[in-house]
Amino acid sequence: MKINYPIKFKPILKEKIWGGEKLTKLLKKNSDKNNIGESWEISDLEENISLVSNGILKGKSLQDLVSEFKGELVGEKVYKQFGNQFPLLIKYIDAKDVLSIQLHPNDELAKKRHNSFGKTEMWYVLQADKGGDLIVGFKKEVSKEEYLMHLKGNTLIDILNKEEVDKGDVYLISTGLVHAIGAGVLLAEIQQTSDLTYRIYDYDRKDDQGNHRDLHTEEAMDAIDFSVKNSYRSSYTKKINKIVNTVDCKYFTTNFISVNGVLNIDNSDKDSFVIYMCIGGNGVQLKGEGFSENLSYGETILVPASLNRFELQSNDYAELLEIYIS
Repeated sequence: MKINYPIKFKPILKEKIWGGEKLTKLLKKNSDKNNIGESWEISDLEENISLVSNGILKGKSLQDLVSEFKGELVGEKVYKQFGNQFPLLIKYIDAKDVLSIQLHPNDELAKKRHNSFGKTEMWYVLQADKGGDLIVGFKKEVSKEEYLMHLKGNTLIDILNKEEVDKGDVYLISTGLVHAIGAGVLLAEIQQTSDLTYRIYDYDRKDDQGNHRDLHTEEAMDAIDFSVKNSYRSSYTKKINKIVNTVDCKYFTTNFISVNGVLNIDNSDKDSFVIYMCIGGNGVQLKGEGFSENLSYGETILVPASLNRFELQSNDYAELLEIYIS
């Protein structure tokens, strides 16, 4: 059997103490809960493995697909590197309240301590309420001693870099970078397949059981990047019916595409699956030999590596993120 059409998966919805209603109201995720913080669109993490929701493969798991179709699905080079582990985790996140201040370990630390991949990720802001912001890095370089002094004195916020954001802003969150999503921000997140987070500050919040969430002060010390960059925001210019790069790192490449009418796609130069997230406009159709699949705002679709050529068609206007491994 050949895999001959783009694949959708059933979103895995996560309740969070900081979650809101934008994933259900704006992105039309199906839930009667009022505090959905995350929609895991494509996941191969244990106990959170995505299930196909369309076509003849409906009901099969992402693990089933990778193990059956191998390089035909993910690309020969990708399969050689990762085997039956799908290498990316794709999410939408709605922060009604501010998330904890956190960071992620790199591959080396993650392998040593947790037998896991590290967690490099990127954010694309879909919508932000007035004043919605992100925390990314420090305002200035600090020593470990200065950091610990502010952490113990409950003044960590004073030394962190806070940036107000708007639709279309893109950030690459490297391992070790202290970061947090602020209240009122809705975004897409692309990341390595890992759920490793070192939480360093949580505003003294309690969960629904009245308990404080765990902090990872000691683990974080060896993982934090104390250096400072001039800017953490990726610069790019939107162009109609053009593919524009936003992030290019060793773990994934992400491009922005705006579609008005028909855009021909030729991925024959890629030895990788390609994921499309519809992050604006009225949606597109993916049309190729023997298939036609709709992709609406807030939906995600995986195009197997074997499907190189197809069209993106929009009757009005659509904005997409295109994600693959270089």
